[in-house]
Order: sequence, then C-alpha cells, then structure tokens
Amino acid sequence: MSASQDHLAVEYEAPEGWTATPANPRLPIAPAARLAQAGPMSLADFEALSILAGCRVEDAAGLIEAYGSLGQALAQPYADLARHLSPAAARRVTLLQDLMERALRTPLQRRAVLASWSAVVAYLKIALAGAPREQFRVLFLDKRNQLIADEVMGTGTVDHAPVYPREIVRRALELNASALILAHNHPSGDPTPSAADSQMTREVIDACRALRIAVHDHIVVGLGEVASFKTLGLI
Repeated sequence: MSASQDHLAVEYEAPEGWTATPANPRLPIAPAARLAQAGPMSLADFEALSILAGCRVEDAAGLIEAYGSLGQALAQPYADLARHLSPAAARRVTLLQDLMERALRTPLQRRAVLASWSAVVAYLKIALAGAPREQFRVLFLDKRNQLIADEVMGTGTVDHAPVYPREIVRRALELNASALILAHNHPSGDPTPSAADSQMTREVIDACRALRIAVHDHIVVGLGEVASFKTLGLI
C-alpha cells in the first residue's frame, strides 16, 4: 500500500449517523439455512431432496421433473438415478428409499398385520408406488399373522411381471409361513386389477390351498391409490 493510500485509509471516517446497509430481504435464503431457521416445512420437495442427497438444488429439481413427482423419483433404481445425479447422490437417494421401507416394515413384524391394515397399505405404497416396472412381492406371515419376510418374487416390464405359484409355495414352506399377502404395482398408475391379475391370483390360491396356506389379499398399487382383491370381492 502506498503512503497516499495508507493516508486515505487512516483518514477515512464514516459519516455521522451512517449504518451498514441491511441484507436484501428479497435475496433467497439457502435451503440449508432456511431448514435451520424455519424447519423442514419451509423447504420445497426439491430443496429437501438436495440436502439429503448432497446434490445441487438444480439437479434435485431436474430429477423430480424427469419422473413427475417426488415419490416416483425416489422409487427409481440406482441406475436410473445415476443418469441425473452423481453416483454418491444416487446412492444416498437409494438408501433413503430403503430406510423409509424399513421404518414402515418394522410395525408389521411386531403386531398382527390384519389388525393394522393401514400400516400394510402405507408400506406397500412406499415399496411399490412409482416403480418404473411391474414388481410382484409376497408378504409371508406366521401363524399370528406377523410379518416373517417381504420378498420380490418377480420383476418384469411396464405391464407384466412373471409369477410362478410353485415358487411362492416353495418359499412359504421354507419360511414356515401360514399365510400370504400378494402385492404388485401398476406403473400406469391405475390400480384396477386386470383379467391376468385375477387369473394369477386364483392360481396362487389353488396352489396354497392344498398346503393350508391362506392368501389374505392381493393388493394392487397404483400412483397414490391401491385396489384390494378382498374389498372388491375377487377372493
């Protein structure tokens, strides 16, 4: 710094009554800062996702836009997520989906499933709604109707998943299951059971009947809605 510059710096004094200009209230507050100040409800879906995934807000918004909703974005497999996010962020989103399933599955393992049907539906919505391809799952229950295992027994295309009744029965015997709840999703979003769904359900019921394994219901999951074969009078 030159002598003249030093002189100017030393001699300068703020005018009497001067105060610093406050921060512009119109400038956006970063999502993380807003989370700390006002809590989770102050965040948009894409902002919350960006914090959890550790990615840019723009990338989180693009992911949700690509799949139409937060729920559908979270349901995507790792390979699809990695097309929009970094590998690390895609792994975090995959883990988030798994943690949500674990949290909702735990109550089903501690009390009779038939006494907490809303918990079953909530779990299946998280597990299946928004998945890009049909997935057929079976909830295996013990004699107290508590969950032993939830297993994927078939993954297919956008409108079909292969189901093998013999494999379902074999697995039920291995787990010593006394009852089953069948479930699959319709990626189209409409949970209305198809004729093929009904035929397959009858085949599973027939295969289980000889071994005295009950089939309590078959739940079809759409986008935000479900259809119950039992409620519809189809079983």
